[in-house]
Amino acid sequence: MIRDRRFRLSLLAILIGAASLAAQQPPDRSRPPQPGPPPALNLPQIQKRQLSNGLPVWIVELHKVPVAQVNLVVLSGTAQDPPGKFGIASLTSAMLEEGAGSRSALELADAVDYLGADLNAATVTDATMVRLHVPVARLAEALPIMADVALRPTFPNDELERQRKQRLTNIIQARDDPATIAAIGFSRLLYGRAHRYGTPGFGTAETIKAFTTDDLRAFYNATFRPTNAALLAVGDITAEATMPLFESTFGTWKPPGGGAAAAERLPPVEQPAAREVSLIDKPGAPQTQIRIGWIGVPRSTPDYFPLIVLNTLLGGSFSSRLNMNLREKHGYTYGASSSFDMRASAGPFSAGAGVQTDKTGEALKEFFNELNAIGKPVPADELARARNYVALRFPGGFETTGDVSRRLEDALVYKLPDDYFSKYVQNIQAVTSADVQRVAQKYIQPARFIVTVVGDRQQIEPQIRPLNLGTLKVVTIDDVFGPR
Repeated sequence: MIRDRRFRLSLLAILIGAASLAAQQPPDRSRPPQPGPPPALNLPQIQKRQLSNGLPVWIVELHKVPVAQVNLVVLSGTAQDPPGKFGIASLTSAMLEEGAGSRSALELADAVDYLGADLNAATVTDATMVRLHVPVARLAEALPIMADVALRPTFPNDELERQRKQRLTNIIQARDDPATIAAIGFSRLLYGRAHRYGTPGFGTAETIKAFTTDDLRAFYNATFRPTNAALLAVGDITAEATMPLFESTFGTWKPPGGGAAAAERLPPVEQPAAREVSLIDKPGAPQTQIRIGWIGVPRSTPDYFPLIVLNTLLGGSFSSRLNMNLREKHGYTYGASSSFDMRASAGPFSAGAGVQTDKTGEALKEFFNELNAIGKPVPADELARARNYVALRFPGGFETTGDVSRRLEDALVYKLPDDYFSKYVQNIQAVTSADVQRVAQKYIQPARFIVTVVGDRQQIEPQIRPLNLGTLKVVTIDDVFGPR
């Protein structure tokens, strides 16, 4: 009886559910579903304080998870490498973790692991960061270790030699990778050997071989100063509880003797006057690597938001014109893209892909078809998709303490206004078709772009020459990387 009753009740529930579904309207499959509004982005206030030595401190309270992210940001990066010493900022930051205070590299690693923390140093174009991620319960124990790494590195010679060998090995490997050759070659051909942007952040084999511990200490002493840095803290913390900890670990930081290094002024670089094609021969390369572009814009450009939408349309998303053409329509590549690398000074704009060797000529044609077409008015539906793509993704960049700290780094380094992030989506949605067309015509001028092609010369040169894209020159890998 009980079993039969359960069966009847189950059958009745199924019949009721089926009737309910039948009464619903069928789905409208005549057009794609429309995106909803962007998720709400509720950012806590940035509390700006200062230590007794003048070091600025930014604190953002996020109390969802009991962790803290503390980043020391030094406002000097690879762009501050002196001429003749390209790569010194990158090597200096790498050496911070190789011995500090009274601990060796292994002892530092053990101490950090014991606390369940993560501590690392990194250098980018315009800044150097020492980043600590730690459970809040262990923050008081972890901060002195972080302070040792940031303020009291020892630069042991044996660790320098290990880093030197590792970097020289990486350069040898890079010389055999067509994608890396293309990226480095494009920058070298665009900016030249004397400009910092024309050489990789890690430097060259020549400079890496020459660096001494005295060189690293001199660069460190000139750039690591409380007047050239800030401390960013995000997580399950309060200003009242953490400021005394920061004061005890970083408040006694004083600049070393000697003056700070003068800020390196990057030499001016002229845009290409006419299109040029450089073919870097890599016999036996399985694909052809293509990079096309010129000098772009600095991060301070007033055209930032129109350029973000423009690049999303052109090559900044999977559904961008370049990717849909070269990948989806023609099958020449696994992916084609474009980007504006915005730095304190104007970084490069580039479009590129790795394409089938036997389709190199056809791929170049399609690249220029899209680069020329982007200057025409953008259809309203395509523009709306691009704006929504950027706007709907943006709040996802603030999910973790690490995410928020990276955004604060950008705000600090590039002097963004306090309401920048809260107004970001609004500024993206305000971009019009006329805005996109204006910046496209100004910043995308294919007739003046340089074209860098890396691949098997015997197979690809006969495909490139008939296109008459511009003066074609053959470049060697030694021209790109310098002597071994």
